[in-house]
Amino acid sequence: MATAIGVVITDHIAAARLEELRPAGKVLRYPADPDTMEALEAIPHSELVDILAGQIASLAGGTAGPGKADACEIDPGKPDSVKTDTGRTDPGNAGGIDAIGVAVPGIVRSGVVEESPNLPQMKGVRLAEQLTSALAGRGIVAPVHIANDADAVAAGVAATHNRLDKLTRVWTIGNGIGYGRWPHAEGVWEGGHITVTLDPKERYCGCGGSGHLEGIVGHRAMRMRFLDLEPEEVFANARNGDMRCRKFVDLWHRALAAATASFIHLAGPGRFYFTGKNVGFLELPLLRSHLETMVRMTPLQSFSLEILPPNDETALIGAGVSALRAVRQ
Repeated sequence: MATAIGVVITDHIAAARLEELRPAGKVLRYPADPDTMEALEAIPHSELVDILAGQIASLAGGTAGPGKADACEIDPGKPDSVKTDTGRTDPGNAGGIDAIGVAVPGIVRSGVVEESPNLPQMKGVRLAEQLTSALAGRGIVAPVHIANDADAVAAGVAATHNRLDKLTRVWTIGNGIGYGRWPHAEGVWEGGHITVTLDPKERYCGCGGSGHLEGIVGHRAMRMRFLDLEPEEVFANARNGDMRCRKFVDLWHRALAAATASFIHLAGPGRFYFTGKNVGFLELPLLRSHLETMVRMTPLQSFSLEILPPNDETALIGAGVSALRAVRQ
């Protein structure tokens, strides 16, 4: 039986032990308060590594060590079981862990977080190396694989929808905007920073770039744009007929359509999934109507769109899938 630990860092940290790619036991969350916003940004990267190591150790049966322990436990959902061919468990590892997968926002290559606009303290951190060292001090010796958080969601969607042999593309809509792809392919794939407008005034993206998708669709960007309204109020006002808000909601959907159309023109049609804490803002008929004006070549029009409710379990499963796949390669 394959055993992995999945960890996902977004606006909070979630961690779970995975057996045959299903959460076994409780899902740990830090911070414990689900309403805490942007709490991780204030934590130095060394403390974040320590928190991660402590959570992983508690799930693996090692020594928790001095890291913060005020994480709460969440009852996991019941995703579909996924069968996978994995290597054998190393009996020398604490808890018999085959691999540890950690998903983090930003550009991630070879275990290094090269850039992370939404967690700026992680820029340049050799996360795989530092976490491996921190875990060794707690008696945990297992391969550590670092992945982009949106790619982990795509891997989790592929696993839970029996699509591990198919191209799976996911937009994660939250504080930042992630573009996840399974199977993994070499490249940066920072779809949230794709340019969707040439308006020089569109400079709300967290990376500082102009015209980016995240600068329109991202939660933080919307708060910067509407200093007098929260994003939820913007969409509620639009439904009630407020013209300023209705105009923005249309822009929001056109921006997401433009980015999706770009990937259709680059990699072909197929199914696109949409998830994340702000996916409730998405109106599929409006998105599709804009997409149909942008994708006009007949062979590219066989795309489909599907909304998935946000949950940590999908990304945790994806982090485990990515880690186990990396171990086998």
